[in-house]
Amino acid sequence: MSAADEEEVNPYELLGVTMESTEQDIRTAYRRVSLKVHPDRNRGNPDAARKFHELNQAYELLLDPLRRMALDAKVRLKEARKARFASYDTKRKGLVEELEARERAFKKVRVEKQQEERARWMENERIMEEGRRLKEEREKELRRREEEALRAERERAGEDEPPELGDLDTTIRLKYQLSSHPMLTTPASLVALLSPFGPVDEASMKLILKPSPPKKPKRGIALVPFKQISGAFAAVCASGRAESGLADVEVGWAEDKEPELIGWLKRKGQLGADGGVSATKDAQRKQDADQPPAPAGANPLPTSTAPPDKESGTSFSSFPSTFPSFDAPATPSTKLAETGLDYESLTLMRMRQAERARLEREIREGEAAEGN
Repeated sequence: MSAADEEEVNPYELLGVTMESTEQDIRTAYRRVSLKVHPDRNRGNPDAARKFHELNQAYELLLDPLRRMALDAKVRLKEARKARFASYDTKRKGLVEELEARERAFKKVRVEKQQEERARWMENERIMEEGRRLKEEREKELRRREEEALRAERERAGEDEPPELGDLDTTIRLKYQLSSHPMLTTPASLVALLSPFGPVDEASMKLILKPSPPKKPKRGIALVPFKQISGAFAAVCASGRAESGLADVEVGWAEDKEPELIGWLKRKGQLGADGGVSATKDAQRKQDADQPPAPAGANPLPTSTAPPDKESGTSFSSFPSTFPSFDAPATPSTKLAETGLDYESLTLMRMRQAERARLEREIREGEAAEGN
């Protein structure tokens, strides 16, 4: 007989019942056997869970009338085959066993071949998926490099164009103690303090005294918008300087960051790395040396309220005297004029160089990939 038939589990044998047993007999046998093979009562047996699962499967099968009828027919056929095999002589039994062994070997070879083909197919799929992933990563990296090169070209091309002013680029924030500046309790007093740096938009100014009345205020916080960014920059550079009347006054940008226009001016070399304060101090020393000393008790703050752009060499403005005018049309660079190239030609030349470098890099990468 075949090994598959011998190893096949018989539900009747698992429950210890016969084909003539009733449903009640099957339920009783199930309860009796389940108490013996339950995993909780066989903790040291690693096969307890498997045996209990097989018992449940046999119990459910025998309680289903249709499945039980099919099982009965299969069992009868198996018993008939056993009886017929027992009636064979020794020679015929050997032939039957040899035939069944060949069938089992053929099935085993076919299953192994199918498993090998499936494993080979899965390996091919994995290799193809890996290739697609590597290709996508390479294309993404190439696109990223091209975008970076293009962005760098655009940044270099746009370095000559000043950025636009933000909504708060001309607004500064003041923080001070009223014990040091008891007069700075109204917008008018702040305008008088900051007007030497440039014209102030008093209507948009916001002043907050803390703590709020009726308690006696101890400190003040103010947002002061200037009409020009040069005045705001000069006030920020003069933060905490007694000669500017801002001793013990913390002056900073309203957005806690430097405006892009100031950074652009520094990159263009029109402002020093320290905001031009050192140059302003040198100019102030030279101006003080040329002017006669002020009489004792005089107010150190200048009394002029004219905008800084109308006062040449004011000691409070840190902006260069050659601050570019954004209303006038941009003129070509002197260096470009000397070389005979205009701005558009230079940009096209740089883009061609970047494209040539990209093509050379792709050719080298392709040759390296073919060599591997």
